[in-house]
Amino acid sequence: MTSALRTPAVAGRFYPGRAEELLREVREYSSPVKASAGRISALGCVAPHAGYIYSGRVAGAVYSRLEIPEHCVILCPNHTGKGQPLAVMASATWQTPLGEVPADAELGAHLLQGFPALVEDSAAHRGEHAVEVQLPFLQARQPELNIVPIAIGTSNFDVLRGLGEALAEAIAEREKADEGQVLIVASSDMNHYESDAITRVKDRKAIERVLALDARGLWQVVMSEDISMCGFGPTIVMLTAAKLLGATSATLVKYATSGDVSGDYESVVGYAGIIVE
Repeated sequence: MTSALRTPAVAGRFYPGRAEELLREVREYSSPVKASAGRISALGCVAPHAGYIYSGRVAGAVYSRLEIPEHCVILCPNHTGKGQPLAVMASATWQTPLGEVPADAELGAHLLQGFPALVEDSAAHRGEHAVEVQLPFLQARQPELNIVPIAIGTSNFDVLRGLGEALAEAIAEREKADEGQVLIVASSDMNHYESDAITRVKDRKAIERVLALDARGLWQVVMSEDISMCGFGPTIVMLTAAKLLGATSATLVKYATSGDVSGDYESVVGYAGIIVE
């Protein structure tokens, strides 16, 4: 059976629509890695998903540091409000100007079976940009990439923790069978549309919880401090899974705000790149 094809929703807007220009931009935003440092085989990461002009350097700094495995789970917020609260496209192929990215159908099916709140749903993904903008960075480094894309539209901590636990169990089974490493990507921007000064203070509070691998602490600080981190749900899921899979540390690779590019410091969006290993 032929899988569904998810065509690009934001090519030519969030990132270049032509392959040559897109690849050149991804490479420009990627940081050279010193041979002595090597690349990190990480369990998870946080990477931003704005237009590349604003967040590309932060995303590029993260992906430059990582060994990109063939299997990635990409968790993103649901900006459109469409579809189910926990929505996966378990068998669809995703298309970008750099080519097609097939689904990791086996891992997707395992998650659907293991966590009933997660459902097969294309509506949540059709116009959503937060998985799509990660793909060119991953494709440029891993030509054999396949993905499990999950859009998250709930802030219920117990549900998020449950998905993280199910994800850890599915990945552990995969690795026990020696079927390759899985990278968990949490696609998230940080605080939105407040001043640069306020955003940096709020973002530091959220980032501290991520660096402490403290999923519940992240949920609590986002809620209590009114931090508009759109992908805090995906980050909670990633942290929960990564800790169960043995994560012991997290590193802030790069932080910036849109003001660094636009020069407008009155209303900015924050971007953090974090690696969990």
